[in-house]
Order: sequence, then C-alpha cells, then structure tokens
Amino acid sequence: MVDKDLLSIQEARALVRAARAAQPEFAQLSQERVNEVIKAVAEAAAAQAETLANMAVEETGFGKPQDKKVKNLLASETVYARIKDMKTIGVLRADAATKVIEVAVPVGVIAGIVPSTNPTSTVIYKSLISLKAGNAIVFTPHPSARKCIAKAVEIIQGALRACHVSPDLVSSISMPSIEGTNELMKITDLILATGGPGMVKAAYSSGTPALGVGAGNVPAFIERSANVEEAVAKIMSSKTFDNGTICASEQSIVTESCIADKVRATLEAQGGYFLTGEKLEKVKRLMERGNGSMNPAIVGRDALTIAHLCGIEVPTGTRLLISDEQGVGPKYPFSKEKLTALLGFYVVEDWREACELCTALLHNGGVGHSLSIHSQNEEVIREFGLKKPVSRMLVNTPSTQGAVGISTSLFPSFTLGCGAVGGSATSDNVTPLNLMNVRRVAYDLNSQGCSCMTAQQHGAGSCGVSTAPAAHYPPSSALSGSCCHHGASHEAVTAPQQAGGNALDINAVTELIVAELKKVL
Repeated sequence: MVDKDLLSIQEARALVRAARAAQPEFAQLSQERVNEVIKAVAEAAAAQAETLANMAVEETGFGKPQDKKVKNLLASETVYARIKDMKTIGVLRADAATKVIEVAVPVGVIAGIVPSTNPTSTVIYKSLISLKAGNAIVFTPHPSARKCIAKAVEIIQGALRACHVSPDLVSSISMPSIEGTNELMKITDLILATGGPGMVKAAYSSGTPALGVGAGNVPAFIERSANVEEAVAKIMSSKTFDNGTICASEQSIVTESCIADKVRATLEAQGGYFLTGEKLEKVKRLMERGNGSMNPAIVGRDALTIAHLCGIEVPTGTRLLISDEQGVGPKYPFSKEKLTALLGFYVVEDWREACELCTALLHNGGVGHSLSIHSQNEEVIREFGLKKPVSRMLVNTPSTQGAVGISTSLFPSFTLGCGAVGGSATSDNVTPLNLMNVRRVAYDLNSQGCSCMTAQQHGAGSCGVSTAPAAHYPPSSALSGSCCHHGASHEAVTAPQQAGGNALDINAVTELIVAELKKVL
C-alpha cells in the first residue's frame, strides 16, 4: 500500500513532466493557431456551462446553479472575447523611435490553485489565459470540489485533442493533498493562487513566483447624494449573487445618518432582515469557529438556510441577514469577510467619517482588494479614489459584478490581485499579459560621444567626438537561441531612421528574424 500523500506527490510530478513535454511545442505555434485553440476551449466550456454549474453546487453545497452558470459563461465566452485579439505570441511590437523589439516569452508550466467557492469557472478562466500566453497549466483542486473540477478539465482536454494539440497542456491532480499541492508549487514556473489566506501564503512561501489574491472585506458606502433605491438594489443583487461566494461581494454597508433610516427601510423592503436580540446572538454563535475563522457550514448559503441552521425564524422572502455593527475587529464578527448572506450595517455622520471607517474595515482583512461607493458627488468619489487602500474602487455598480468585469470594463477575471498593500504581486485583474515575460531586443541608437581614442581613429574632430556610423547588430545572431520557440507569423513593423540618414530597417530585421524562426520549426 502506498500512502495517499506520496501518490499525490508522484502524480504532481508526473503531470508537470507531461506538461513540460507539451508546452514547448505549443509555444512554437503561430498566434493564429493559438487563437484557434483558445476559441475551441472557450466554446467547449460554454456549451457545458450549465452542467458544470449544477455539478459544482451539488458537490460543494455552495452558491446557486443559475449564478454559477453565469460565472462559467463569464470565464469562457466573456474572457475569450476580451483576449481573442491580444498579441501574446512572438514579436509583440517594435518601437521605431527607441529601436526596441519586444518578444513574448511564455513562463512555462503554471500551477493553478482552485477554490471550492468558484471551482469550474476558475478552471476555465485560468486555462484560457494560460494557453493564450503559450503556457501549460496543472491544477490542484480543493478536495471538496474535486469531481466538478475534473469534469471541467476533461472538457478542456477534449477541445485540445480536437485541435490536435496535447491534452497535457491542461491537467489536474486527481488525488489532492497538502503534500501534493506543495510539490506542485515547488516544481512549476509560476503559481496562480486563488483560495484561502493559508493557501495563498503557502504559494508565496514556496520559492516559486506567485500571483495571489487576498481576502475581500469589501465596504459599500452609500453617500447622501446616492439614489438609495438603486444603490440598495445593486448591493442586494451583488451580495446574493451565488450566495456571496465571490470575495468582491459587499461585506458591510456604511451610510450617513441623514439617510440611514431611508437606507434601512429600503433594505427591508428589498428582503433585508435586521437581526436583534437572541436571533442575532444565535447567528453570531454559528458564523464563526472557535479560532475566529468563518464557519464553512454557512459559506455560500442563502439567508433562509442560515436562519434554519441557527434555529431562528425570519420572514418568507428574506434575502440577507443584516446586523447593526458598532465596531471593527475580532470582537465584531459582522465587521469581517462573510462569504454568505450576512451583511454588517454602519451609520456615520459624514463622508469623512465614512472614509475612516471604510479604511478600518479594509484593514480588518480586506486591504488592497475592493471598495464600493454609491454617490453622485464627484468630489467625494475622487477623494475615495485617491486615498483608499484598494486595487478596485467600484462606483455606482454592484461590487461583485463590477470587480469581476460583468458590469464594468475591468478585465473579466477570477484572480483579483490586491497589490503590495494586500500582500499580492499585482493589483491587476489577472490577464494573459501577467503570464508571460517580455524579451526586449534593443539596438544601438547611434549616439556619439567622446573617448580616449584619437581623432584619426574615430574620424572625429579635435574634441574626439566620433562621426563614423555605428555598425548594425546582425538580427539573426542577436535573436537566435531561446526566442526561436515562438511562432513564425509576426506582423511587419515600421522602420526607424538612424541619425545622419543611415536607415535601420526594422521591417527587414523582422523578416530576418522570421526566416531564422522558420528554420527551427
């Protein structure tokens, strides 16, 4: 008998070896062929969006099938629409003024960490952006979502086979374990870490470069100039979307005293129920474990289910359970991230006090992530935008849908960076451009300067300034070697002009590069 942890480690190594064998050949394909592959993957995933959604809810118990289907379509159709025209293979651009050619270089094999809250959508999204940049990816699934993740990978592999490329470009550990995940993170080239704080911290501690996310304790500020009915409706649609399983969902409402009664009444009219007395105490006892962490039994559950688990009665049609909260920190559970149908409620005197409170809430487990504001006052919006420690400030839009790119023009993403302040390597909604390096081929600018050589040697005047033309770098030798792993269909670029009428034709340079590339393909 072989222990499960050893089997998991061995499987991680085998999958990475297979991915390493497949990825260089894939990286040699042209941009057009790569685009064909990601289109096929996106279409295959979109066709199974509903099936995967149902599997995810059935296996994990989190969220709503109809909303998980929306997330699967976002991860497939919407992501594809945004990346299909991106240039990610071979020569990216050539700058005529600076005489620099930029070449895309895939990072290689990526480790994809998948959470149980957004399992199938995360697999689809990470597969598309990895393949678009010429990479392979090996997933380590959350154990409670192993089956639906395996199904998503199976669908993607089928699309890869149909495109006559290796299915080993996308794979998943079938026997997930902490040991197997740690091994995967050590032997890959980059980690895409989406999951709990412990897993993200492990990714950053693995010794492998990592793009991780942080917790999203998102405050929603309803300022006095806001359309209250519209603001509450958007918060409701966001917080109840997939039962709050996206980390960009609102965790607390902050509003001003002059409109607090109206906000409260509007919340109640739209399905919010304010907890008090023994009902509140019962919910507080259930929502956290002994160490102060969120109780997984309520994650991704609707308000009526939580009420039932707590043994309390709430009105039929209740969509959110809300608590007036007086402080921020460990003693105030509604001030923390709650990936479920629970919401904190704060009242302040003015926007300046709201500014301070929102900052405190963000530092209570959500710094660097996102903040939502509902306001018609551009001065207040600007002040928040300039000073809040977040990577996304979402204005007059549902926070969940806005952050992931459904209701805004942000890149559609399920990996939302939190920047340095949040302990992340990026503040981006991660795209294919985050999953490749750029090699810069820089040519001499034919600048002239003094040297210790004689004027006769330089062909210069008495000051020693050279007037001789600089030699050009031979492009074929300058770019031979590792860059030959890239596809051979690259666009022509504009030729820069050298000083003194000496032309360096980058069109010709690029043609020579392409000729060298074709020799090794």
